[in-house]
Amino acid sequence: MASYNLKINGKAVAVTVDDDTPLLWVLRDELNLVGTKFGCGIAQCGACTVHLDGTAVRSCSIPMASLEGANITTIEGLSDDKLHPVQEAWKELDVPQCGYCQAGQIMTATSFLKQNPNPNSEQIRTAMNGNLCRCASYNRIEKAVALAAKKMS
Repeated sequence: MASYNLKINGKAVAVTVDDDTPLLWVLRDELNLVGTKFGCGIAQCGACTVHLDGTAVRSCSIPMASLEGANITTIEGLSDDKLHPVQEAWKELDVPQCGYCQAGQIMTATSFLKQNPNPNSEQIRTAMNGNLCRCASYNRIEKAVALAAKKMS
């Protein structure tokens, strides 16, 4: 067991866990930040996506040993009032069906739009391609990312 100091959603946090514990389980089990979901456990589906120093990453595959001092943002920390433009677009277009993948989708979209604030449809599809949705809401997801880009400009 080792102690790690992190900044999660803007707050200093200290946790004591095994070095190989994935960030996902620290968020969910140690810090009760359950918006980040477990999907596949092998960094393929995107349900566990969070921001690590502003970049979208899959938290299920990142061991705590590599995170000392990291700045992490989860879906709970994306916006104090749940009114981030991406979240607003998701609500406006009624994107979620079951909703399980949506936190990861939103975190991926937010990171992507920081890098590319004026994407075309092909760029959106490519950026969101790694996030799986069992309900197949891909068309609504694409439209919501485009709408969020407009809201952010």
